[in-house]
Amino acid sequence: MKKFVLDNGLRVLVESIPTCRSVSFGIWVKAGSRHETPETNGFSHFIEHMLFKGTKRHTARQIADRFDGIGGNVNAFTSKEYTCYYAKVLDEHLPIAVDMLADMFFESLFAEEELEKEKNVIIEEIAMYEDTPDDTVHDLAVRAAFGDDPLAFSVLGSAERLRAAKAEDLRGFMARRYGVDTTVISIAGNVNDSVTELIERHFGGFSRKAGEPKVSRPEFRSGSLFHPKATEQNHLCLMFPGCAITDPKLYAMILLNNVFGGGMSSRLFQEIREKRGLAYSVYSYHSAHSDVGTLTVYAGTAPKHTRDVYELTLELLGELAAAGLTEEELKRGKEQLKGNLILSLESTGSRMNRLGKNELMLGRHDTLDELLDKIESVTLDDINEMIGRLLSKPCAIALVGAEESALDGIGREFVVSHSFQEVARQ
Repeated sequence: MKKFVLDNGLRVLVESIPTCRSVSFGIWVKAGSRHETPETNGFSHFIEHMLFKGTKRHTARQIADRFDGIGGNVNAFTSKEYTCYYAKVLDEHLPIAVDMLADMFFESLFAEEELEKEKNVIIEEIAMYEDTPDDTVHDLAVRAAFGDDPLAFSVLGSAERLRAAKAEDLRGFMARRYGVDTTVISIAGNVNDSVTELIERHFGGFSRKAGEPKVSRPEFRSGSLFHPKATEQNHLCLMFPGCAITDPKLYAMILLNNVFGGGMSSRLFQEIREKRGLAYSVYSYHSAHSDVGTLTVYAGTAPKHTRDVYELTLELLGELAAAGLTEEELKRGKEQLKGNLILSLESTGSRMNRLGKNELMLGRHDTLDELLDKIESVTLDDINEMIGRLLSKPCAIALVGAEESALDGIGREFVVSHSFQEVARQ
């Protein structure tokens, strides 16, 4: 991997993979829903859409035709802390991809007609999301955990806010967040040193600075939220404190999650689905943000089984607090994590993502060997420390289902009265 900085300060990361015939190119911007206000919530995602809707040189149709014409893929995504625009093309077509994405990045028109059409598209996207309770419950859990902090803002925003947005509002937000100092270029694939001149030609004139976005570390609030929805199942999320992306103990938390609920051999899956048949989908995952992290348990289950699933999850956590992991579980978890890491780096797209995210969020790039060493160095004492952190506060609870009565007895008061700190001391 090579890193170079243009004269204007733009950071560029390049990983040459001569054995590939493809190249993945990405533009990463530190602009996400966490950097919004209640009035601008959804703007990062809206801007992401609008950059595909026409420039001074190309219509939206011409952008799509251009990439289809070279057999390439172009897309974008928005998260809580960044937005990424990317393309994957044959190596010989990289100049076309860079030219097109740079044109979209700098010269998008935000034409009124396209703006109004895209509002409708995103409102339909919101409706589709809200019709999927096993998706919406995760956003509800973040709100239960962090209240009205921007970290809990929806990436999509609300239909009401979007309808009121004007082109100048989006341009203003983009001017405040899209700066040479908050943007990173990442490239992975069959490239040579000529890529430096290519990036300089298209991005060397970028001069606007945005400054590091100001965010405050949110407090974990252990709330409880219910969203009524006519469903056959209850969709339940329990959220616990985790590790920030910069935390030196991050891999211990990831290993703990993998053993607890991260796969088919996990304690959660084996006990709730395989042994008792109480859920089809049950798992846990860890989310690492710039300053906080969370571990979330999800289960979709029949209303009559909701409390059973909840109490079984508490029992499994209590067992963790009392006895921790076994040496065999830790060893197997390490091999699983190392395998997942290595396999995830087998495409130019995943390597481009790794470069961009690491530079934007960490400002450093560990080698694969360094990452494997960090995983291998995790001890049972590290795991026990993470169990203590996980159970240091009552969990936040979110439920999407037909009847709020499913929360009876398992709301915030129940969790507080059964403090995990008490469980850990038993």
